[in-house]
Amino acid sequence: MRALAVVPFDLPQKLAQRPFAVTDARDLGRTVAFLLDEWTAGRRAWRAGWDVMQEKTQNVEDVLAGLTTRLAGPKRRIRAPGWALTAASVAGDIISGLGWRPPVRSTALAEMARGVTGDPSRWREMTGITPVSSSNTAGLVAATVQERWFARLYLLKALIFGILVLFWVMSGCIALTVAFDAARRILTDHGFGDALATAVTVATSLMDITIGILIAIRRTCRIGLLAGIGLSLFYMMSAAIMTPGMWVEPLGALVKTGPAIVLMMVGLAVADDR
Repeated sequence: MRALAVVPFDLPQKLAQRPFAVTDARDLGRTVAFLLDEWTAGRRAWRAGWDVMQEKTQNVEDVLAGLTTRLAGPKRRIRAPGWALTAASVAGDIISGLGWRPPVRSTALAEMARGVTGDPSRWREMTGITPVSSSNTAGLVAATVQERWFARLYLLKALIFGILVLFWVMSGCIALTVAFDAARRILTDHGFGDALATAVTVATSLMDITIGILIAIRRTCRIGLLAGIGLSLFYMMSAAIMTPGMWVEPLGALVKTGPAIVLMMVGLAVADDR
């Protein structure tokens, strides 16, 4: 919700109108304190079932609007189509199998479609707690530059790693297939024998693919990013010695390696989930 508040996209109308009740963390804390007091007083066998939430149920769009105002999000918004969220949830389910915690999964969409409703009256009567409203809760959300950075990067994180995985896997696959002869010719033109040029081309292509796979898996992501940075620097230094003319070629193949290294550094900076 915080990430959606700072991007210019709204949820599809069907999801945006679903009921949504906010629970303030302080209300949970006060409820736990009440239960501890009851336990301390000796009421060990006492049981109760409560809905701990704000009194007035809103919809998702209202809560999102409050967070947008708090975090200075964009005023002009575009409503995302339903198929885009469905596709994102399918991708999220697949990515979660690699150890990641993607922002959108089918379970999250199913829960949002089901809505968050309840009756907090019994909880209020028994504890004497007046729940904090969603507007007051949103007003207490930190709106510092750190919070806005996190919100903006939260959805971009998946894109950063997705692009890096495609970059490394595709570059290796292209060098092994349609560009194999061209890649091998660069080496043979600079004194490499045919056998050695073939071996180096195959080896570096497989290294590229391996780095992409390492980045795709959560447990090995950091190793893959560090290896990608190291291999990119090696490519740049080798080209500077062997084929300096590649630095000024029209498509700028080597010049683009620098931004790729920076993007991998960004990936290292945001890799942690907790």
